[in-house]
Amino acid sequence: MSIPAQPSGTPDAEPDGPEGRLRRFATIWSRAIFPSTATSLTRTEFEQHLLPLARRLGDILHERPFDAAPAGEVGAALVAAHCTDPDALSSTLGVIDSYLVLYCGGNGPTALSTEDGRARCARMQHTLAGGFTEALRQRTLAEQEAIARSALAARSDAEQALHATEARFRAVFKDAAIGIGIADLDGNVLEINDTLTRMFGGLDNHVRSHKVNEWVHPEDSPHVWKYYDELVRGEREHYRVEKPYYRNDGTVLWTNLTVSLLRDAEGNPQYQLALMEDTTERRLLNLRLRYEATHDALTGLPNRTLFFERLEKALCADDSSRFGLCYLDLDGFKAINDSLGHASGDRLLVEVADRLQSCATAPGEMVARLGGDEFVALTTGPDTEKEVVELACRILNALGTPIRLEGRELTVRGSIGVVEGPAGERGAAEVLRSADITMYRAKGAGGNRFELADAEADARAITRHGLTTALPAALERGEFFIEYQPLVHLGDGTVHGAEALVRWCHPQHGVLGPDRFIPLAEHTGLIVPLGRWVLEESVRQANFWQERHTDGGPLRINVNLSPTQLHHPRLVAETVDVLERSGLEPGALCLEVTESALIGADDDLLKPLRQLAEMGVDIALDDFGTGYSNLANLRRLPVSVLKLDRSFTMGMQQHPADPVDLKIVEGIVSLAHSLDLAVTVEGVETGAQAEQLRKLGCDTAQGWYYARPGAPDRIHSLLLADAV
Repeated sequence: MSIPAQPSGTPDAEPDGPEGRLRRFATIWSRAIFPSTATSLTRTEFEQHLLPLARRLGDILHERPFDAAPAGEVGAALVAAHCTDPDALSSTLGVIDSYLVLYCGGNGPTALSTEDGRARCARMQHTLAGGFTEALRQRTLAEQEAIARSALAARSDAEQALHATEARFRAVFKDAAIGIGIADLDGNVLEINDTLTRMFGGLDNHVRSHKVNEWVHPEDSPHVWKYYDELVRGEREHYRVEKPYYRNDGTVLWTNLTVSLLRDAEGNPQYQLALMEDTTERRLLNLRLRYEATHDALTGLPNRTLFFERLEKALCADDSSRFGLCYLDLDGFKAINDSLGHASGDRLLVEVADRLQSCATAPGEMVARLGGDEFVALTTGPDTEKEVVELACRILNALGTPIRLEGRELTVRGSIGVVEGPAGERGAAEVLRSADITMYRAKGAGGNRFELADAEADARAITRHGLTTALPAALERGEFFIEYQPLVHLGDGTVHGAEALVRWCHPQHGVLGPDRFIPLAEHTGLIVPLGRWVLEESVRQANFWQERHTDGGPLRINVNLSPTQLHHPRLVAETVDVLERSGLEPGALCLEVTESALIGADDDLLKPLRQLAEMGVDIALDDFGTGYSNLANLRRLPVSVLKLDRSFTMGMQQHPADPVDLKIVEGIVSLAHSLDLAVTVEGVETGAQAEQLRKLGCDTAQGWYYARPGAPDRIHSLLLADAV
């Protein structure tokens, strides 16, 4: 294989350049496996032969998307280069594990993180080992077939040439690198070679003392003895299976077994010829790789991969079987990591894992770590409704004992989501999602407890998640629209203005009110661009009203301001920009802020509101009376309007009105007017209620008595028709 020369002056050819590091990796690899390689190449030539394979491994390491499959070709290439000794594979895996990321991790377009590099390297080792063993197996099988053909030919020649042919057959039989045995059709062992004797522990009589059909093992393939019976009856010429045997010391020998039928000159079945390849070490390697791939390196618990296998098996059981699942997340684990460090956090997780294992020791129970501080416990059987609750209680009790870590005692709390049900109704992903949702309900209820899954709660959580993920695209697609509810002057019944109320026309759920999506927008931060859009649209509409209806159209537009928007650094600048671009006077805009958002507000939070108020923008204190704020604080808030919460006026819908409500509203109105604040009342639904509020001195009102929120053109119609 020719290696393209690198120009000596290029950075890649420098000792610390990518090509230099790749060559050092190839050198280390060559030194590790050259002594166990049957090749006529010199060590330098062999190193040059490995260089393209090393470059291929480096390229696979940086593939995006990552695909470890080509590493199997590298393993096959080693076999093709006569690196067939088991030590060659072991050394190769060791070199890749220790040096591939070190020398080639930074050779790609972007450097790999240590964690990503190690994870990729582990998968490449597994795939390379698989490619190596498969190539070696194919090579051995080809050798077996060749030996089998040689043996048959030798048998035929022996009948014709007697001593000369038999001598050649004996040479093949004795010196073969694989185990060879000959038995009659009754299963009596007639001949075995030295290799087969060594494979069974070195005792010839141990093999000859058994008939072939006595070599039964619990892990035999279901078809192995069916194939055997067909062969001795002459119905099959050969078969190939993977079969275990017990050695004379009780250990297990795993083999790739090929059995062929030998016929006499007339074609009648006469002997059976067995060729055995010892695959025990290869199987142990595969089992070790399998264990590492299915178990958590830190705690030793089954990992997500193995857990899903067990869960899917439990869910595919017969209809009478049931399952129970506990999904555990530690409460406050991040604080432990942040305060004590990740090493202490890891020791804590190991202790938690040990306690969880002690809670799930019954048949059909298992514990796994999904990642981070998330664990799952699974139980199966006919009575899991009771068992899974008991399991959750045992877990919480086990966590209740403080853990001593670095000279201090830590109390570990956990939140558990419990899902239980019959097998066959749901898939593994659906069950785990339900458990995850339920776990967060337990965490939201205070933690250190478990909650049982509820289909309706799951559906609500899934809907909330769907709405949350759909919010950004909905704003881009223009799915939001604004309805306007008039603000009516209680003195003369004229329309004083309108409150802008945003709606979402969802493609699946129809028109959604703000209570369905505003909290989600607050949580995700989308409330800032959404609020800016509402402000722009509302101000534009208010300006349109004033230009088209100069004979008494709405003079004010009320726009709600969320707590997140209050903290946005560009609140004032963006509001000024919107007003200037629309041409609307600041006095025609009123920003509504909830009372709860201003409880305990410091001067930094109030500063943007004061700046807007100084410009002429009205600030309304919305839902007044629900935040338990000190009335004396009204003096320091830059508000000009109090919006009285509807809970204070509900008693006025009946006759006679609730005297307590009358006194409370009368007192609030008197206080507000003494501070030069206007009072707006929400939720006015009857004429008697409106009249009572007018008598109490309230300035403006809104509610279904006047109009429900609607399209902007209805505001002008209401104005012309008179509200009262």
